[in-house]
Amino acid sequence: MSSHVLDSGVGSARWFATTHWSVVLAAKQGEPSEAAAALEKLCRTYWPPLYAYIRRDGHDVTEAEDLTQEFFGRLLSRDYLQRLQQQQGKFRSFLLAYLKNFLSEQRRRAGAQKRGGRCIFISLDEPLGEAGYLLEPVDELTPDQVFERRWAQAVMQTALDRLREEYAARGQAVLFQRLQDYQPHEPGGQSYAQLGDQLAMTEAAVKSAVQRMRQRHGEVLREEVAHTVTRPEEIDEELRHFRTLLGRGRG
Repeated sequence: MSSHVLDSGVGSARWFATTHWSVVLAAKQGEPSEAAAALEKLCRTYWPPLYAYIRRDGHDVTEAEDLTQEFFGRLLSRDYLQRLQQQQGKFRSFLLAYLKNFLSEQRRRAGAQKRGGRCIFISLDEPLGEAGYLLEPVDELTPDQVFERRWAQAVMQTALDRLREEYAARGQAVLFQRLQDYQPHEPGGQSYAQLGDQLAMTEAAVKSAVQRMRQRHGEVLREEVAHTVTRPEEIDEELRHFRTLLGRGRG
């Protein structure tokens, strides 16, 4: 999907009804089953950047998996949530600061006891940890930079997954698959007319479909970014940060 979708100007205060902060805070008093589902979705967004930070901090694969699981277990425990008051600012900044404190504590306790208890919030069979970490040549990136880049990629992927689900619900899964990475002006790329022949659509219809997909992707991405901040005026700043993170030289 082209990066220019980040420019979508659609915004609404209704997105702030369920921010990442509110999901965590609501878990203090919510129904256990509902809280677990919401928190699991939150974990899926933040697992890759937190795991990447821990790996870049010098831990091996098994250690990073255990530490990430234990970190979420600590964060989401009822005792901790009961002490957590309303927070301000970027949720990922809070998580990163809390992670650094957690790792410092773990270093002090190194070898004192077995970690983690293997409290699984997210299946380790899914490509959220090492497979995703290895996609990035991170030799010249600091742990903080790796965390930021993986966070942006995770939020972008969440938006793309939502868009895929919307198309599938309309019976347009094949159209989504063909259009999601379509770049008509790339050298050697297919023309609108050629793609239209394959999809049994006119050239004009293909152009319109591409435009609608890019616009909707921008809207969904903006909504996902809105979930990560506390004030509407922070959205544009975060989208600009996205451009920097996703456009940064790889490695």
